[in-house]
Amino acid sequence: MDYTEKAIRRVNAYQGIIVDVTTDMVELSNGAVTMREVVHHPGGVCVAAVDEDGRIAVVRQFRYPFQTHLLELPAGKLEHDEEPLPAAKRELSEETGLEADTWTPLGALYTSPGFSTEKLYIYLATGLHQGSAHPDPNEFLDVIRMPLGELLERIERDEICDAKTVAGALRAERAMRGN
Repeated sequence: MDYTEKAIRRVNAYQGIIVDVTTDMVELSNGAVTMREVVHHPGGVCVAAVDEDGRIAVVRQFRYPFQTHLLELPAGKLEHDEEPLPAAKRELSEETGLEADTWTPLGALYTSPGFSTEKLYIYLATGLHQGSAHPDPNEFLDVIRMPLGELLERIERDEICDAKTVAGALRAERAMRGN
């Protein structure tokens, strides 16, 4: 069955620094008409950087919407017309100071397909070299390296609930096992 929804009208509800929001009137496959709110996002990248000792780099930063500090894989948004791999290299360097010899794509995911256009590209970075971190001016974070197994255990205990970190860590672990 084809459940494609046909856009009838779009209203630009909000234009922001990172996202834009539209309210769309759509016709459903059964002919009914309803509204869809869509958050338009440029997309992003997430990096699972694992060193020769099996330690993965995570960043600890305050996340305002949840009013708490979270442990996350290094990540960031794509700039206008930026390709994912250069963005991943940029974000890893900015947030952690790390550079990598080998970059393995681990796929992409839709972060919240019910209302957002964000597509997040995940990479495994290995053959790491330490440089100097240079976060964005209003970005405050701590870099922590922990065994990948410990990160996975913390995910299993629901201590880490950030979706990109969960997906990135699980995909990295599988890739490193050769699956």
